[in-house]
Amino acid sequence: MSASPSPASPSPAVPPPAGAAPLPQTPAQRRRQRLKLLAILLVCAAPVIASYLAYYVMPPLGRTNFGDLIEPQRPIPNLRLSGADGAAFKFESLRGRWVLLQFDSGRCEPACVDKLYAMRQQRTMTGKDRERVERVWLIGDAAVPADTLASDYAGTVVLRADPAELAPVFPVETGRRLEDYLYLIDPRGNLMMRFPATGEPARIRKDLGRLLKASRVG
Repeated sequence: MSASPSPASPSPAVPPPAGAAPLPQTPAQRRRQRLKLLAILLVCAAPVIASYLAYYVMPPLGRTNFGDLIEPQRPIPNLRLSGADGAAFKFESLRGRWVLLQFDSGRCEPACVDKLYAMRQQRTMTGKDRERVERVWLIGDAAVPADTLASDYAGTVVLRADPAELAPVFPVETGRRLEDYLYLIDPRGNLMMRFPATGEPARIRKDLGRLLKASRVG
């Protein structure tokens, strides 16, 4: 009795010729790709979102923050900024770090020096997290800061800015000026808080410390 013939093995898939246009995706494939992209974006944003939730939405009973939350949240736009050498500076280069920011004349009167000192101390007192915090001084006039400020507050990013561009970005209370505040920008480049420049340093440090602890970004 003769054996029945074995079924023919399937032919191997033939790859498309080089240079051929890819086959159009089906609606299901496009949905899967969009879902994957959304999942990646959520994973990247989760640490900062978690810090906001932990600090503002679900704070422990009895805890109050000292700084004012900026609402609605607003990204820092492409401001026309320049460094001490006159070269253009992109604010987005600071993304990935928490930024403490002040605005003052280049003459830097005593109140300005107090803010430079406060920002330096806030960063220093975060301890092991100090590298996550950047300090920025925006100068809105042509005055040249004293050389001693560069040495006393080394590490501060000093930039020249157009005050007319800053006014719509950094909110102030009625009767106040930009110089009356310290601003905090999150690692995604969003303006999130402001503190009174003459406020209590310990309370500012407590707010900043809580945010650094709640977020692993920056």
